This record gives sequence, C-alpha cells and structure tokens, in this order.
Amino acid sequence: MNSKTSPHFLNLPNFVTLLRIGLIPLFLLMIFKRKAFLALLIFLLAGMTDLLDGFLARLFKKKTKIGAFLDPAADKLLMTASYIALSIPSLNSLNLIPLWLTATVIGRDLVIVFGALVVNRMTGHTTFLPTILGKINTVCQVSTLFLVLLHNYLQVSPLYLKWVFCLTFVLAFLSGINYIIIGFNLLSSPQRG
Repeated sequence: MNSKTSPHFLNLPNFVTLLRIGLIPLFLLMIFKRKAFLALLIFLLAGMTDLLDGFLARLFKKKTKIGAFLDPAADKLLMTASYIALSIPSLNSLNLIPLWLTATVIGRDLVIVFGALVVNRMTGHTTFLPTILGKINTVCQVSTLFLVLLHNYLQVSPLYLKWVFCLTFVLAFLSGINYIIIGFNLLSSPQRG
C-alpha cells in the first residue's frame, strides 16, 4: 500500500495531533487552577506538536485525509478553548483577553466554517486555502495568547497588551471580510469548484 495515501488512522503524525487535543483539557485545568507557568508550558508544548505533526507527515509521507481534518480541528479547539478560558473574569487573572476580542475571533471562525459549508453545498468546491491575511491573523491570535499567558506568569500587565488586542481584532475582522469576499466570488463562479 502506498504510504503517501495511507488510510491508516493511527500513524505518528496523527498521534501527535491527538496528543495536542489531549493537552487541551490539561491546559484548561492549569488555567482554572491559576497555575500560570504550567499553563504557559502546556500551551508551548501544544504549539510544538502543531509544528511537529506536519513535519512528520511530510518526512514519513504519512499524509492522510483524517490527518488533514484533525490538524486544523485541533488548532481551532486549542485556540477557541484558550480564548474563552482567558476571557473569564472570575478567574481573576492579571491579564484577561477582552470578551469583545474573544467574540470576534470565534465569530470569525464560525462565519468562515458556515460560509465554507454553503460554498461546498452550492458549488461542490472542497479546497479552501488560507490567505496571506488569514495566516497573519493566525500568527497574531497565537501571539496574543502567548503574551497573555507569559505576562500572567510574570505577574505584569504591560500597556502594550491593549494595542495587541486591538491589532488582533482588526486582523480578525479584515481576514473574516476577506474570506467572505472569496466565498462570494466562489459562489458567483461555481465552475471553479
């Protein structure tokens, strides 16, 4: 059987992705227990597994359909859980992500998923590649989480975090609009799907 199209679910890259999903409850537990250093450490470990699973899939030619689904799903689960947990006022963390930013980040993702489903149903289009703006937005969202976790561990609240929140909001909003425009273009040109 060709290893490039191996249907086997449990290969090393998929195992690493599942490990990332398994780290999410542990990460949340550390946040709720106010263990700032461990929460930061687990977040960094989860980020490393994100880099590692893609590298291993390419290295060992173990790309699978389930892996192509699991990897972005694991990323979105981690991001969504992190934004929600770090927005809860009752945790009394020194640095919290504003609820308006969390709502924007999650709302953007929901609009994109819903839009992709509509485009798929109406045109049969199945491939939705990330845009440059989308990638920049993702880097900014991850950086925001990292900075909040880091500064909670350091027990400092720098003023620049407010600007980071605003930048993340603007990028999430603009990249969401960008994907909506792409979706409308795909709907008006179904032969491309």
